[in-house]
Amino acid sequence: MYEFDKTDIKIVNLLLEDGRMSASEISRRMTDISERAVRYRIDRMIDEGVIQISAVVNPESLGFNIKADVWLEVESDLILDVAKKLASFENVTYVACGIGQNDISIQLVAKDTAEIYYFVTEVIRKVTGVRKTTTSIVPIIIKDVYQWRVPERIAKEITEGKAAVQSKIS
Repeated sequence: MYEFDKTDIKIVNLLLEDGRMSASEISRRMTDISERAVRYRIDRMIDEGVIQISAVVNPESLGFNIKADVWLEVESDLILDVAKKLASFENVTYVACGIGQNDISIQLVAKDTAEIYYFVTEVIRKVTGVRKTTTSIVPIIIKDVYQWRVPERIAKEITEGKAAVQSKIS
């Protein structure tokens, strides 16, 4: 497991603010780390699979103004097969398997509600193994996964944990 420290968390949160931010700008904002060290840390986090830097397309800019969450109840032996099948559709932006009342949750984008209705009734419900769907139109998203920041308390816990280990060694 990758060992984050307070500096890594600051770098990640600055990149979340602007994924194109240069190492020199990050270094300038942080004041206590060189551009070269920032670049090294970013490369290491990318290589370790801790972060990825990519473009995020806004579906609305392409006319996909309607979003819907769909929860599926699926035959237990087919959950992964159904999830993989749903992930292959272009208008499906999110697929996750869960434990509980619903086996799979997905998010769709579409140009209108008729498109959502058609996809749920004529595509999803006809996938082998799907028993039941529940659909909810999503008019507003306040926070999305790519906007998640590493909580400050995590940085504090990491710093305090390392300090405790150092004091035991000394």
